Amino acid sequence: MAIGDGSDSVDLAGKVALVTGAGRRVGAAIACALGEAGMRVAVHHHGSAAGAAEVCEQIAAAGGEGWAVAADLDDRKAARHLVDRTIEHFAGLDLLVLSAASFEATPLDTLDDAAWDRVLNLNLGAPFAMAQRATEALRAARGSLVFIGCTSRRAPFRDYLPYQVAKAGIHQMMRALSLQLAPEVRVNAVAPGSVLPPDEFDDSQLDALRRSIPLGRLGSAADVARAVLHLARSPFITGQELVVDGGRTLT
Repeated sequence: MAIGDGSDSVDLAGKVALVTGAGRRVGAAIACALGEAGMRVAVHHHGSAAGAAEVCEQIAAAGGEGWAVAADLDDRKAARHLVDRTIEHFAGLDLLVLSAASFEATPLDTLDDAAWDRVLNLNLGAPFAMAQRATEALRAARGSLVFIGCTSRRAPFRDYLPYQVAKAGIHQMMRALSLQLAPEVRVNAVAPGSVLPPDEFDDSQLDALRRSIPLGRLGSAADVARAVLHLARSPFITGQELVVDGGRTLT
């Protein structure tokens, strides 16, 4: 085998993936990319049923298989049950991508216990519950797990303290699980930054953001999806965070 010919990469065709938060934005792009790679994809959604159905149609058009499945991940029992339902539906699980998240502004002077618990539960508690529940199936498949983190864990910004604490927790959980589950399961993370800026940004704000990025452009959901595919296909990478930010954290 020649080095670099790609024949030692993980073949995803026919394998099973569960992507959370896959009815819209980054999660949808990830689910579509995995489907285009030939995977059978559980397309999780909560309030985006129409988006999940569209993702399944795109996967089918690319020759893959998509299954839209709803669950409220604020409920950890429901989060665990989502893993069980996926394993039952597809008779196994090879890849778990934990993309669902809430990006809730929580200014420090108004931050209360309810907001703290709400943000930490969805962004950190639910991913742990699902990762733990999927362990047996992923070990049996010698599969992998990919967390979607955020560059804010290393470069925080104002008014999102619980979110950033949760994403820092995701990074450490990824590292700890990569040791705990080796050698059967690989565990990695993708940390997007400057990807899909808020809709309320005006042209001047977008221009300022572009100027702060060494590569000179904003990122896209497709950039994140390509990073997930790379980690899913790479058999000798575990315990790593792949930053997708155009180099912005360098500055």
